[in-house]
Amino acid sequence: MIATHLKYLAALFLFGLLLTGCRSTRKVQTAISNRTDSTAISRQLLEAAQADSARFIRNQYDSVRANRIRFERFSGKIDVDYEESDGRKINLNVLVRIQRDSVIWLSLTAIFGIEGVRACITHDSVKVINKQDKSYISRPISYLQEITALRLDLSTLQDLLVGNPIFLDSTFQSYSKSGGAISLQGNSDLFRKLLTIGEKDKLISSYKLDDLNMLRPRTSYLTYGDYESKSGYWFPRRRSVQVSEKKNISIRLNYKQYGFNETLSFPFSVPKNYKIE
Repeated sequence: MIATHLKYLAALFLFGLLLTGCRSTRKVQTAISNRTDSTAISRQLLEAAQADSARFIRNQYDSVRANRIRFERFSGKIDVDYEESDGRKINLNVLVRIQRDSVIWLSLTAIFGIEGVRACITHDSVKVINKQDKSYISRPISYLQEITALRLDLSTLQDLLVGNPIFLDSTFQSYSKSGGAISLQGNSDLFRKLLTIGEKDKLISSYKLDDLNMLRPRTSYLTYGDYESKSGYWFPRRRSVQVSEKKNISIRLNYKQYGFNETLSFPFSVPKNYKIE
């Protein structure tokens, strides 16, 4: 009888363990299931937030693109202040004429209203007549980078002169808002970029470009202001370009006159007595 009772007790004990084990397993499985559901929800919320952010950034970029000035011909008269970190300063009056994607014609006048330099820039060359030195040079388009410390070619220079943002693409990954402005941050193959625009008008106020080439750690900071609506576009009459590398260069542009799609000429002839350098 005792042996039989012991068997019953052992059986009840084992059965109790099994029940406890089943309940614990169910609790663990429930906890795991809850955590899995929570993780999935968190992931879905994160993905939704990332999608919203990407959509917002894309909308801002598209708005900036929509304000891009499209033209066939452009002319302007500019007061230019040029300054280097060593104290060198130059004030110039510049006449600019552009046939889009074809030629940029420049006439530079310093003191007494006498033309000192005339330049003609195309896709592959930079040609300069120096009337003071009675000399003429012809260089490849890369010469623009040498004299400006910017990655310029014909297309980029015409955008800079007309007031369109340079090196603008859709490689922005994040944004922030502050004081009625939106800042878009991102990296392209060439630059780390920070573009600041008005929250309402979507007009550019500043654009910072940090060169990713570690051999030439260069920073360019451009500002745009005094916008005026003309010919259906918002034109920034005042701009500045600051370049920091081995030396600092500051260029301020103030447009006194400008016009779009007028009939233009591009006179450029080298006198026979000028020396060729």
